[in-house]
Amino acid sequence: MEEIKISIVVPLYNEEAVFDKLIERISNVINQTNFTCEVILINDGSKDKTPFLIEQLCKKDKRFTGVLLSRNHGHQLAVTAGLNYVRGTEGAMIIDGDLQDPPELINEFYSLMQEGYDVVYAVRKNRKESDLKKFAYWIYYRLQQKISNFTIPIDSGDFSMISRRVVDTMNEMPEQSRYLRGMRSWVGFKQKAFEYDRDERQAGQTKYSWKKLFELAFNGIFNFSDFPVRIITRLGLLTILLSIFYFSYIIYNKIVNHNVPQGFTTLIFAIILFSGVQLLSLGLIGEYVLRIYNQVRNRPLFIIDKIIQAGEEKDKK
Repeated sequence: MEEIKISIVVPLYNEEAVFDKLIERISNVINQTNFTCEVILINDGSKDKTPFLIEQLCKKDKRFTGVLLSRNHGHQLAVTAGLNYVRGTEGAMIIDGDLQDPPELINEFYSLMQEGYDVVYAVRKNRKESDLKKFAYWIYYRLQQKISNFTIPIDSGDFSMISRRVVDTMNEMPEQSRYLRGMRSWVGFKQKAFEYDRDERQAGQTKYSWKKLFELAFNGIFNFSDFPVRIITRLGLLTILLSIFYFSYIIYNKIVNHNVPQGFTTLIFAIILFSGVQLLSLGLIGEYVLRIYNQVRNRPLFIIDKIIQAGEEKDKK
């Protein structure tokens, strides 16, 4: 058996409608490469026929490995599960199953890897989505770059090719709240951007609701930035300074003008303002406490129901 060079990791959740087209395009690509590939299909607790289709394919085509999770763990953990079963000696390519990211770019990514890069990440020049989503992405990525402790590329998702040592390093990172594009940047090494136009979804509906997008955004901010904690400190200092100035103003009026302000409205406004600041601060601290709590519980990141590799069902361990 030839040595596997690159593993293609594909998370799938209710992708029955696009499955055949996805496999056709990936198969055409790996048939034409001059290096050996395997494809790891991760079923993330799909409710449709996706797990059945994965099993049928993996049993008849040994180039495909199926990792079937026990339930829906979410996109980031599904990719994490796939990375744990990568056999590629040179690395892995991460690509979504909706065909918005073209698998045909694997050869160009691989060529850049041969130039000495450990990470080749795709940057979206254009994306065929609603104006509201495009605006939200635009705001978020630029905010993230401003407040992160290190550089996370703008307009770059999980679509990428990473070297074997990056795969191994990311697999060693134990955090429960995964933000893979941040982890990929944090690892360091030599990285290269590759610009492309993102296609629209080929079939079915997006599985990333606004709620899931916000959760992912929070993971990106709270996992890789000290800004939320530092803003609490700055708000506290600002509140103290405002209090000192206001108190000085009252003393001045009493001594010089023999007048004490009667500002009932001002008092109510100040109470509401400072109560809001306190609640915001408690919420930000609570986010960190919740993440610490989830981390110290040390639960497994994912639970596997079944693995089909080399045409056979394997031991989950």
